[in-house]
Amino acid sequence: MPDLLQIGGITDEMRERLEEAFTIHQIDDFDAEAITHVITNGHDGVSPDLMAKLTNLKAISGYGVGYDAVDAEEAARRGILVTHTPNVLNEEVATTAVLLMLACYRELLRDDAHVRSGNWEARGGAPLTRSADNQTIGIVGLGRIGQAIADKLAPWTPTIVYHTRTQKDVAYRYYDNLVEMAQACDTLICITPGGQATEKLINADVIAALGPQGTLINVSRGSVVDEAAMISALQNGTLGWAGLDVFAQEPKVPQALRDLPNTVLLPHVGSATHETRAAMGALTVDNLLQHLKDGTVLTPVPECAHL
Repeated sequence: MPDLLQIGGITDEMRERLEEAFTIHQIDDFDAEAITHVITNGHDGVSPDLMAKLTNLKAISGYGVGYDAVDAEEAARRGILVTHTPNVLNEEVATTAVLLMLACYRELLRDDAHVRSGNWEARGGAPLTRSADNQTIGIVGLGRIGQAIADKLAPWTPTIVYHTRTQKDVAYRYYDNLVEMAQACDTLICITPGGQATEKLINADVIAALGPQGTLINVSRGSVVDEAAMISALQNGTLGWAGLDVFAQEPKVPQALRDLPNTVLLPHVGSATHETRAAMGALTVDNLLQHLKDGTVLTPVPECAHL
């Protein structure tokens, strides 16, 4: 059977399917020349040094929609197919974005603590919060997940605006200048891919434009936001709130960020439900089995779509 290198964890269901078609090797015990396929995830990816050693590599199947930890351009140059798991997690990540936004607007964590501490009984009701209705919401990266977020926000009757590299054929207003969009918004939701092209896209200028009544939601990659600038703005009140599922050096989260009361912090769980993770795992394995069958894959990343 062909040799598969496993990077990161996989479920029992994934392993059972893979063992019928591959000899599975772990990262601490493998023959680089024998490996033809790799299974990995969006966090671990495949390092450039490792990819260079895998001289007979034919396909990398990634568990997750993000693949910035794999050099997809180099893989494509070598004829290596790289896949990811789009679409199956769109709705779940969109739900997480809406959850974070609502938790910030209605001060969910603050008011939960108010009840648990006994302060409701001892000191009376909590301060008023903000309505999430009729807000102007800017989506940074209006791809499949971005559109799902816009759809899920519909009951709150928002005005949706967006920023992407190129304008799309949609009814929402397009901004090519992200600072100008932030000035017009109550909330910015980041769902753009990671990587060098978007590193610190949400910089100090964008954060300042969003302002002291603004809310920043990030369900994309921690690298997309200038974390130090965001923390400073949250501390001094030039940014109102932040709801974050991703961080610059996760799982390390700066203590200064953890100490802030105007944040809602999640441990990168945007797609973390049993149902969605099962669908992601099935597609990750399907891509590998499809490649074994006829050399094609189901969901190549854009850089490899021509292979």
